[in-house]
Amino acid sequence: MPNIGTVLKQEIARLSRREIRAQVHTTKKASAQHRRDIALLKREVATLRRQVALLQRQALRTPSAIPSESTTRKVRFVAKGLRSQRKRLGLSAEDYAKLVGVSAQSIYNWERGHATPRAEQVSALAGLRGVSKRMAAARLAQLGRKTVKRSRK
Repeated sequence: MPNIGTVLKQEIARLSRREIRAQVHTTKKASAQHRRDIALLKREVATLRRQVALLQRQALRTPSAIPSESTTRKVRFVAKGLRSQRKRLGLSAEDYAKLVGVSAQSIYNWERGHATPRAEQVSALAGLRGVSKRMAAARLAQLGRKTVKRSRK
């Protein structure tokens, strides 16, 4: 014949496991639902980031400050003017190149007179002529780039 203490102990253990299982079941279901929701939100964020990147690339390709072909006037390119404009804006060649949509090496070559920009690049440069330091910094920030502050003494 089993001991009453042993039987009581086994019954208490069984009932406590049953109660714990009932309590934990609802928590597991809620946790699984939260994980599904988080995964869905992560997928949506990834999709939105891809769309933003695509729109930024498209915005860089088509500068809004370029006048239309019918009203364009001939724009001259002068290397010295490019260098002075870049320095006036306080931008490095790399940051200025990001605004124009070319490489930093292209900017260096244009400033030194070793190369000349193509027509669409000249029009992008002309679109930057009326830009202030704040506007240039805002465009760089919009592109997700940091401006490099240059101090000259």
